[in-house]
Amino acid sequence: MHTIRNTLVVVDSQQPRDLILNRAKMIAGATRSHLHLLACDKGNHHGSYLNDIQGELTQEGYSVSTQQAWHGSSHKTIIAAQQAVGCGLVIKQHLPHTSLIKALLTPEDWKLLRYCPSPVLIVKTTRPWTGGTILAAIDAGNSDVEHRVLHSGIVSHGYDIAAMAGGTLHMMSAHPYPLLSAANPVLQLKESIQALYRELCKTFQAEFNISDDRLHIEEGSADVLIPYIAHKLEAALTVIGSVARTGLSGALIGNTAEMILDTLDSDVLVLKPDDIIAHLEELAAPPPSPSADTATSSWPYNHHNHRPHT
Repeated sequence: MHTIRNTLVVVDSQQPRDLILNRAKMIAGATRSHLHLLACDKGNHHGSYLNDIQGELTQEGYSVSTQQAWHGSSHKTIIAAQQAVGCGLVIKQHLPHTSLIKALLTPEDWKLLRYCPSPVLIVKTTRPWTGGTILAAIDAGNSDVEHRVLHSGIVSHGYDIAAMAGGTLHMMSAHPYPLLSAANPVLQLKESIQALYRELCKTFQAEFNISDDRLHIEEGSADVLIPYIAHKLEAALTVIGSVARTGLSGALIGNTAEMILDTLDSDVLVLKPDDIIAHLEELAAPPPSPSADTATSSWPYNHHNHRPHT
């Protein structure tokens, strides 16, 4: 989290701005990152709105720039700006969708989580982070190298944010139901499965100082348990990972991050594995053009991408 140099803040004149700006200011204050405000819209209708916010934030001592753009959809516009400015974090306020809309169309927030190379913070509630509960949700049963690196990033970000906000870090993992026909006898009993998952979490507990009473291992599906535990703990922020499935299989299977967006009653920070980040950066990178250097030469800050540290 501390490596972020530029933060992209998606603003909307149709939504109250205090909620998303409060989150942006907290993160910028802790990371000393530049805030790049983006209005996703055609034309040039938000100039005064953006100028007002920029002036307010500049007076408070923040480094701020603004942009209004449109590339056919909000998620494509956000990713284009994230790549052009080199933002290590995207902050966006969530707009819930009806079941009918989700059945017919893939919501824009889902597409943003799938395709954005950087971590994405979806702001959902007014619950203050300061002194609050930060929940890091991992899939402890997937303990291959790739997943352990992703899990470490999830818990590490949760730890950093809890320290930044003076909050308390909790960690959770869902585990499968016992299966009597399982070849591995450990998977035949709930007690032995829970013991296995707790053992798999011990390394993270030791590294990030998470006591046993702040480790939550529960039986069931992650898309149900994560919102349940977040609600039970009154979490201010839930940190999760996304495998960023794309194509037909992704549309059919879905990601836990997408499935819980509407049901979570906390803010949510979504991270991705490093190999997926690299692939998405390749997909998102614009083709080189003679005007590229001219278009970005006036930015007074660092353009390098910053991936989540693990």
